[in-house]
Amino acid sequence: MTKDPAALLAAVEGLRASVDAVRLPLELDGVDRARVEQRELVQQLDDYVLPRLRSLDAPLLAVVGGSTGAGKSTLVNSIIGAEVSRPGVIRPTTRSSVLVHHEQDSRWFTDKRVLPELARVAGDGSQDDPGAVRLVPSDSLPSGLALLDAPDIDSVVEANRSLSKQLLSAADLWLFVTTAARYADAVPWDLLREASERGTSVAIVLNRVPPEALSQIRLHLASMLRDQGLGKSPIFTVTEVDLEEGRIPAQQIERLRGWLHSLASDARARSIVIRRTLTGTLGSLGDRADHLISAGEQQSAARDVLAAAPRAAYADALSGVGDGVQDGSLLRGEVLARWQELVGTGEFLRSIEAGIGRVRDRVSAFFTGKQVTSEPLGEALQSGAAALIASHGQVAASTATRVWKSAPGGPPLMSAHPELSKASPQFLDDVQRLIRDWQHDIFEMVREEAGSRRSTARYLAFGVNGLGVLLMFVVFSSTMFIPTGAEVAVGAGSAVVAQRLLEAVFGDQAVRAMAVKARERLLELVEVLYAQESARFDRVLDEVSVQPEAIAGLTRSAAEVEAAR
Repeated sequence: MTKDPAALLAAVEGLRASVDAVRLPLELDGVDRARVEQRELVQQLDDYVLPRLRSLDAPLLAVVGGSTGAGKSTLVNSIIGAEVSRPGVIRPTTRSSVLVHHEQDSRWFTDKRVLPELARVAGDGSQDDPGAVRLVPSDSLPSGLALLDAPDIDSVVEANRSLSKQLLSAADLWLFVTTAARYADAVPWDLLREASERGTSVAIVLNRVPPEALSQIRLHLASMLRDQGLGKSPIFTVTEVDLEEGRIPAQQIERLRGWLHSLASDARARSIVIRRTLTGTLGSLGDRADHLISAGEQQSAARDVLAAAPRAAYADALSGVGDGVQDGSLLRGEVLARWQELVGTGEFLRSIEAGIGRVRDRVSAFFTGKQVTSEPLGEALQSGAAALIASHGQVAASTATRVWKSAPGGPPLMSAHPELSKASPQFLDDVQRLIRDWQHDIFEMVREEAGSRRSTARYLAFGVNGLGVLLMFVVFSSTMFIPTGAEVAVGAGSAVVAQRLLEAVFGDQAVRAMAVKARERLLELVEVLYAQESARFDRVLDEVSVQPEAIAGLTRSAAEVEAAR
């Protein structure tokens, strides 16, 4: 034990808080076991370690545990000499656990010092509440020792099994009851192996042993105990005899009763048992914390993968829109047809064939008369841009969910949120609103740039809307793009014409600056929209919050306990 009990207590209190702070919400391989281990660690810290550190002089608590039908309650009643624990006739037995103690020790058990989760029931109260512990004072048990009759460790009722393990973990001493017929069963040995690993003090009661097989069974049991590191555990045998008034004859349990009474009366012997179990349990905390830390790190890593998937998918979508905006691919089909209607198909094509010098003549002619109608071209450009943004957004949702369906922890989230596989219901409306907002920004840009030019014939020939549409047309092209295919080549040439028309009003430097600014503004709006779509995944992950800082805190707390031991 430590030379500074206060420092050790503070370290263990910090460990308890850190263990409780860890979250394991994702359904990963092995997580069920990790959650059980976390719950059991918190319970043992609350039920045993912290109470014992705070009260080293409290009575020794011996928990009587064992398999179904081993005779635990009968043994307790026989030790006390009265029926304090009702034997179960019908299995499984669902009842309150029974804690027998001397009257002078009542103060140690009436409050929530140990087993704080369990309600207290006094005296002969109801025995049918598995969430309670029934306190029974008895002068037959010496002060300094308490016996707790636990449920069956192999009960068919899971809650009984869980409670039995919890009670055993709260013990200074396991009084493990088994029978000649079942002493080699796997379930008891799993628990005994765990007791050995944690340094828990154990005593074995071998019940209902045929007298003729006593020596052979005892030797075999002793050999099994040695194999599990429990070779120093005392073995008490009860031969197969008839009960007297439902209890084991006194001479059969005289040795066991005497041993328990000596523990109660001998402060040094009691302290040795208590400190052995406490020291062993403290020594096991590091490994148990490491297991939880590993489980927490797996959760954090899995969540990082899940969080990265939608971010990467929508980043790729934004990049795809950026490429589509400037690679000239939108300047075809409906957009190209509306452009040709605007400038005159025949003359336009002949201008392209004659070279850009002839286009200037065509541009000059444009500014001599009537207002140009650009609305059909604007609508085509808006539709094309909206389709580009919507398509990449839909693909991003599909890509992110495909990763989630195959990533650890992802399938249950997708089962709970199948709507993530598609864009949000309002997504298409949001895209249309985005395009309208962008067009509004372009028109404002044209107005600001026009300045004193607003009264010129060239400006008036197109107006704000017409010039804005031409600027949109230029945005959806790239001077670095080398087109292939007749339609794309015509589209690229059309963008040159549109650029020349704008330059005739604003000048070449201003047109280039406006085109860059308009393109950047469009991508900013798309980025915001995609972030909104990606946030749907983040909100789902918020429901399974994993806190890396809790893992770091547990690591520190475990190290502090180790240093304080």
